Amino acid sequence: MLDNQPPALENYNLFRTDRVLREAVAREAPDGVNGELTVLGELAGRAETIALGFDANEHPPELRTHDRFGERIDEVRFHPAWHTLMSHALRAGLAGLAWDDPRPNPHVRRAAKFFLWSQVEAGHGCPLSMTYAAVPVVRALQHAGATWVRALTQPHYDARTLPIEQKSGGLCGMGMTERQGGSDIRTNQTRAIAATTPGSGQEYLLDGQKWFCSAPASDAFLVLAQAPSGISCFLVPRVLPDATRNAMQLVRLKDKLGNRSNASAEVEFHAAHGWLIGDEGEGLVRIVEMVNHTRLDCALGSAGLMRAALAQAIHHAIYRRAFGKALIDQPLMQNVLADLALESEAATLLVLRVARTIDAPNSPAASALKRIGTALAKYYICKRAPAIAAEALECLGGNGYVEESIMPRLYREAPLNSIWEGSGNVNALDVVRVLQKQPEAYAAWRAELEAALDEPLIAAELRGFERDLRDRSLAQAQARALGEKMALLWQAALLHRYAPSLVAEAFLRSRLGAAGRTLGTLPPAIDFRSIIDRAAPMEAP
Repeated sequence: MLDNQPPALENYNLFRTDRVLREAVAREAPDGVNGELTVLGELAGRAETIALGFDANEHPPELRTHDRFGERIDEVRFHPAWHTLMSHALRAGLAGLAWDDPRPNPHVRRAAKFFLWSQVEAGHGCPLSMTYAAVPVVRALQHAGATWVRALTQPHYDARTLPIEQKSGGLCGMGMTERQGGSDIRTNQTRAIAATTPGSGQEYLLDGQKWFCSAPASDAFLVLAQAPSGISCFLVPRVLPDATRNAMQLVRLKDKLGNRSNASAEVEFHAAHGWLIGDEGEGLVRIVEMVNHTRLDCALGSAGLMRAALAQAIHHAIYRRAFGKALIDQPLMQNVLADLALESEAATLLVLRVARTIDAPNSPAASALKRIGTALAKYYICKRAPAIAAEALECLGGNGYVEESIMPRLYREAPLNSIWEGSGNVNALDVVRVLQKQPEAYAAWRAELEAALDEPLIAAELRGFERDLRDRSLAQAQARALGEKMALLWQAALLHRYAPSLVAEAFLRSRLGAAGRTLGTLPPAIDFRSIIDRAAPMEAP
């Protein structure tokens, strides 16, 4: 250490140094997966891998609409660091491989890897997530579906612009929102007319625009458009089987607050070819299936961001001295760091628990829990991420506010997952909708708390919550408060069951019954240092 400057946090294993994640994986997927996670954790912590994340963000993608002969090509060009990150991620199975993985608990294992890898660089998580979430939807595509599913589930990154039949692997993006509607996709104006015979699996021609097209360098896109019988879902390839470019034009790339390595585009369709998934009028049902999986990835990405920010803050505090002693030994800094650690552990437990529901597709209870759990995790964890990133950045002081540190990038990324795949309001209202229409979902959530009702604080909080539900209607204006309370109760129950008592007690005493609290205000008589040591990014014994 030179002149009281902490060394860079690099060349360490992100999995082996994360006690909370290791314990959660051992519980949710106890089938010997530590080998592949240890390998990915080592790769993620290498100095050269961390540098790839910086390079990909310092050199954002560029749009090339035409070639030198004036012909439209509509291509997005990325820095080599992007392609290297994508190659690592596809090889690790972070895209569609989990749907074709015969080993036990493929989705929990994939979730743990997504959590780890998102700490390296968040932007390229977008095409990974879109591709993962597209597979169950594309399976319903008649005729060509098998070809696309095969491509989307391969652990190979193939950036070539070719027909999908000629590629070793494929990626899928999404085009849903339009200028005039945003989240209100019922107002979509893009039109689809059958090229010949209408119906499931048939070819249609699409005309219109999308205000946000996610991952526009993908091989295909799930696109919503108005067909004669209502809003419908189409698979729109970027390159047609005869190797010609589809009539999907990239108008411009978005200049975003964060997520700079990743391309997001405005697009126009001019009689673009697309194939109908399901029947006309089923577009919302089909796209919701995809969105529910990308929403879980948003929560996973936010939980990973929390962990990355926490690791940086603790690492800095260990090595930085102020006012005569290390920051890690300053009582108020301990309060802040311990509070951040509680948030990170609670988020990690919740996202891995929700991920396990995907591995039980034949269980009605798991399906019900997945439906409400995804909305709860997406709403609450993504809402907490900006506050965690800001507080962790402040722990580093001025050193955290300069671009040479990773903290500004984490801070810029933090609000994104709360906006994409449905804003906070949309997901909070989704919780209300599920409670109104699917009582089995509430029963599944309630069952998650049963084993923790021996804890008086949890039992009392649940009684008050259920009393409020009986006494008041599920008013839209209270949707956020309802979602927050449900998420906190679930996190409290998970910590009570699985975390050390000092962690669970600190979380319960500071979260249940509290509202609008500032981080770093944990009550007295909490063992701050033990909580911090549990979360510290150091090699496990």
